[in-house]
Amino acid sequence: MIAPARIAAYDILTAVSAGNADLSTATAFARGGLHDERDRALASEITTGVLRWRAALDHVIAAVAKRSIDRLDPEIVEILRLSTYQLLHLTRVPASAVVDDAVNLTRRAGKTSAAGFVNAVLRTISRKRNALPLPPRPADPRDRAAAVEYFAITLSHPRWLAARWYERFGFDATERWMLFDNAPSPLTLRANRIRTTRDALSTRLDAADVCVHMAGYAPDALIVDEGSPMPIVDEGWCVIQDEASQLVAALAAIAAGSRVLDTCASPGGKTTAIAAALPPGGHVVACDVRDRRMAVLRRSIEASGATNVRLVQCDLLRSLPFSRSFDLVFVDAPCSGLGTLRRDPDIRWRRREADLAAFAAAELTMLQHAADAVAPGGRLIYATCSSEPEENEGVVHAFLATTPGFSKRPVSEVAPGIPGTLVDDRGDLRTTPHQHGLEAFYAAVFERNL
Repeated sequence: MIAPARIAAYDILTAVSAGNADLSTATAFARGGLHDERDRALASEITTGVLRWRAALDHVIAAVAKRSIDRLDPEIVEILRLSTYQLLHLTRVPASAVVDDAVNLTRRAGKTSAAGFVNAVLRTISRKRNALPLPPRPADPRDRAAAVEYFAITLSHPRWLAARWYERFGFDATERWMLFDNAPSPLTLRANRIRTTRDALSTRLDAADVCVHMAGYAPDALIVDEGSPMPIVDEGWCVIQDEASQLVAALAAIAAGSRVLDTCASPGGKTTAIAAALPPGGHVVACDVRDRRMAVLRRSIEASGATNVRLVQCDLLRSLPFSRSFDLVFVDAPCSGLGTLRRDPDIRWRRREADLAAFAAAELTMLQHAADAVAPGGRLIYATCSSEPEENEGVVHAFLATTPGFSKRPVSEVAPGIPGTLVDDRGDLRTTPHQHGLEAFYAAVFERNL
């Protein structure tokens, strides 16, 4: 019998590779068929691990199989990937069990004739796990070709992105960034200030045998070390939210007036953080474009207990439907997501360098439409979870050049509580793995002139 977690992992990886779903959607669907939390955890560990290390896994498989990955059936590729990942990274699982399940998965996929091939490849990889044919760390970091080969294959990042980061950050910073991307993401919580404080939440979690520690930057963040906080999350006392994302929300909350528009609001973490910080009588209008995202947003707001949020479905790529202006308009723009490769490892294989121009053009259009809703003297915040300058300072520069009546404000003036180490030389909020141990987020603040 094949372990249920491995069947689920195969189904998830097949859906992601075929482009039928992103990792989070495919995982949510597969989890419905797993009733044991240990199986759910193992399936998630396998799939995220495979997607983090996919280039290295493919290189090893191709070397042992003596044929390129694109010459193998897609089903066989996914079976070999998930099995090779387990052999190399989950050594607590007996190799024989991994190989046996792989052979049975091959038959289950209707590829019985490839069962012997799969068996032979995996047994060879298991024997050679301590001498893998991967590009070594270059002796001279100035050797660009060797560095990019090491980053692209051994550290498993897209070659185009490896070359970009090497040119922009240098060898050491790029290596630290990629090692960060390939490490498991911690579970980070944000105390829901509508219901509690961070200290009170920590006490409540401790009573439920959930061990946490204070995060380094975000004022309401706790990082889970041990135990499951899900019952407390489900009760609305806290939300799961990355620390860098929390910092962007904190910036918006500090800059808020009494009327706030959150234009790309789903899944709602930033919306509820802003709502909790508003003065009495203040309100948030939260928007998104798709029905499914609006449903997620509605559930998040209901769970938080926020009563000062109104929902409006609209598309920021078009003119907004509001006749009244807002003290703060917040644009957490849909972007490439290249700053979140640790949490969303499938993104590294879905993005292409050519995508950046299209993302930047759409982001600029959204920012221009959002600007129309800002009151005189009001503020506009633009944020992304991208690492790339085209989507960050490039969009900011284009916005200022094309939209009269706005000036940029340094984050340190708007939000003096944001640590200075997170403010770049342009005065914008910027978090990076190699400097702060956080995912790469960016935010700039504009003010509409009176």
